[in-house]
Amino acid sequence: MSKSLARVLALIVCLFSITSQAVAEVRIANIFADHMVLQRDKPLRIWGWADPGDQVQIEFAGQVATATADQNGAWEVTLQPLAASAEGRPLRVASGDKTIVVNDVLVGEVWHASGQSNMAMNVGAMTAELESVKVDIAAADLPALRFCRINEGESKAPQSDLSRPASWTVCTPTTVPGFSGAAFYFARRLNHELGVPIGIIDSSRGGTPIEPFIPRAAFTSHPTLQRELELGDAEDLAAIWRLKGGVQARDANWLPGRLFNSRMAPITRLAARGAIWYQGESNSGVQEDPRDYQFKMQALISGWRAALENETLPVYFAQLPGSGAGAGWPYLREQQRLAADFPNSGLVVTIDLDGPGIHPANKVDVGQRLARWALAKDYGKQIAFSGPLFDRQEIQGNDIVLHFRYAESGLMTADKEGLAQPQETPEAKLSHFEVTDKAGQWRPAHAKIEGETVVVHSPDVAAPIAVRYAYAVTPENCNLYNRDGLPAAPFCSQPQLLVYDPNLPQ
Repeated sequence: MSKSLARVLALIVCLFSITSQAVAEVRIANIFADHMVLQRDKPLRIWGWADPGDQVQIEFAGQVATATADQNGAWEVTLQPLAASAEGRPLRVASGDKTIVVNDVLVGEVWHASGQSNMAMNVGAMTAELESVKVDIAAADLPALRFCRINEGESKAPQSDLSRPASWTVCTPTTVPGFSGAAFYFARRLNHELGVPIGIIDSSRGGTPIEPFIPRAAFTSHPTLQRELELGDAEDLAAIWRLKGGVQARDANWLPGRLFNSRMAPITRLAARGAIWYQGESNSGVQEDPRDYQFKMQALISGWRAALENETLPVYFAQLPGSGAGAGWPYLREQQRLAADFPNSGLVVTIDLDGPGIHPANKVDVGQRLARWALAKDYGKQIAFSGPLFDRQEIQGNDIVLHFRYAESGLMTADKEGLAQPQETPEAKLSHFEVTDKAGQWRPAHAKIEGETVVVHSPDVAAPIAVRYAYAVTPENCNLYNRDGLPAAPFCSQPQLLVYDPNLPQ
């Protein structure tokens, strides 16, 4: 090649580069997409990228804000809080001669929904066992409900943006079969009670433990978490599995923080009201160790609150159902109960819901019970939101008297059939109560309701020290409820007595 030709080519490359920079286009973060919902009554951060120094103008709902892209090309504005609106309005972002329009944007309540397959299980899958769900699908012309599914792969480092534009889907009879069942019934109840748009961001992934959803900074809160992070950084999956309180990490999707990095980190600036969570199966299945899940759940909650810059972010989570896959399930249910003592969190009990296998089809009650917590705690509705939760015990000779929170309405035995409301069964005996003494062997016990308490004794245990309820992989007919029709959570009055060994029958 001649020197003159080389100079010409170099000039062309230079000119192309300069031209490309001159016409570089502004862009908005990928979570902002047609049909989305923005959180009402909170400052709204809108962000994206452009050339360093470029001026960017944002318009929405009568507000206009401007920003200058920083040296890295990042820009952000904060809009003033807005009231709820079901009117689809455009969000405009302009820089130079380039304008981006996000169409049909509503303002209402935004909730994250995450976990594993019981959260991911969609409305369409529920119809295989619940014929009545087909009626709900046919009636699901609900344009104020919008769902956004996040399916990013795992990432070693927190990502600044989603890898592709999000897809926000309007709820119709055609689209609703693909929505998370638990999240749909949660959202539908909120919409019905509040009369405002509801946006759900579903980041769940089937078959994963809790660890990949916990932000890296939260792994400092407990020794087991600290060690899991060290082993995760080394990608030593076998060592994580051998660790007491570890997990069977099958691939990188199971490693600490990897799904938070890809699915949550890019959208933490988006204002949201709270989160619902349904997970635990992959921390307590066959050859999986559920120990320390209490601290993992609390790390997830505190980690999400820090990342979303909301110290009081409500997080409501579902306890594992009454069907089970291994010896660890009853132990993990107890760990979930203990985790619910964390401030601004709440436990939804599912032990009474019918359904075989680890994926019971009844996500109707799950979603509605999750909604009860939100309606009572976040929206000021006068509604019962929790079944009886063990509070304390009194030992009176051979009897143990149990006291409960959320039993002010009284206690009852009841039976729940399918989707029907529980029906009181005054002649039925309480089931699944056991007591133990210092020898540590659990024996079946008799239990009876006395006002707001339950009195438990066993003729085989002369000096009882503790009671446990529904501590089985698949307990049937768990029939203790409060008179608000909500079931009692499985519990152990002395949790330290539940010594879990994955090699021993429980």
